[in-house]
Amino acid sequence: MEHRFVAATYYRSLGPHPAALHVAAGDTVITSTVDARGYDKDRQQVTPRGNPQTGPFYVEGAEPGDTLVVQLEKVQPNRRYGWCGSSVAPNVVDPTYVRELPAAPLAEWDVDTQAGTATLLSPQSNLGSLVLPLEPMIGCFGVAARGGQAISTATSAEHGGNMDYRGFVAGTTVYFPVYEPGALFFLGDGHAVQGDGEIVGSGIEISMDVQVTLDVQKGREIGWPRGENADWIFTAGNARPLDQATQHATTEMLRWLQQDYALDPLAANLLMAQCVRYDLGNVFDPAYTMVCKLNKQWLPPRT
Repeated sequence: MEHRFVAATYYRSLGPHPAALHVAAGDTVITSTVDARGYDKDRQQVTPRGNPQTGPFYVEGAEPGDTLVVQLEKVQPNRRYGWCGSSVAPNVVDPTYVRELPAAPLAEWDVDTQAGTATLLSPQSNLGSLVLPLEPMIGCFGVAARGGQAISTATSAEHGGNMDYRGFVAGTTVYFPVYEPGALFFLGDGHAVQGDGEIVGSGIEISMDVQVTLDVQKGREIGWPRGENADWIFTAGNARPLDQATQHATTEMLRWLQQDYALDPLAANLLMAQCVRYDLGNVFDPAYTMVCKLNKQWLPPRT
């Protein structure tokens, strides 16, 4: 079944909030998100800033110990105006360089979905004209956190959250562990474009039209968010420091290879030793995100 949903309430934490909509496993939800400051497609602020989330969506039959399957089918900016920060975060440069960072006026962009481009409008600098191809993605999404917690959308953990990974685009399937009945799925914080690491604390922030299909894998327990597209499987670890995020992502991939691809521990380690690739998700937020991935060409058939 297809559901068209218009949000009246938004949340700035992922936790056991009242369900905005109940759906059956396999149903599709068509909805929209506001930008990180709470502005909608008409540039009206409809909710306070802080990565407001659309949802949560209660998926019938999802229970703790299951896995929620999220197919990202459409992620598209729904207005022309986007914005971002303009100076990198102090934590991603040498301490001795922090004083040399420039002032950070808001950068404004013209986002043209028909042309598929984002054009820098301001501030002025000697960079000249900057026109970037659109790569729309979801920055913050996931399920209600474990243990009945309501965790801020500023950060991330096992439940997902503000991971800001450039791979969360249309055509990707994402898997989340379920901690609450119904899973309680949220999404928001759309970016028209973003560099790896979200090192200025934002992508090109914008409201989005989105379409997702939600399903449940019963009795299947995972530890961290997983995902796949046509070419790759990947796992996301969220923590600080970055080496702990890397540990979570790497461990989850080793478990996945043994769980789904019938590789013994030695085979899984040998494959990853030479074929693993790592992508940087977020290095701005309280928890960083590291993504561990493998190209599907190296994988045996899934069992």
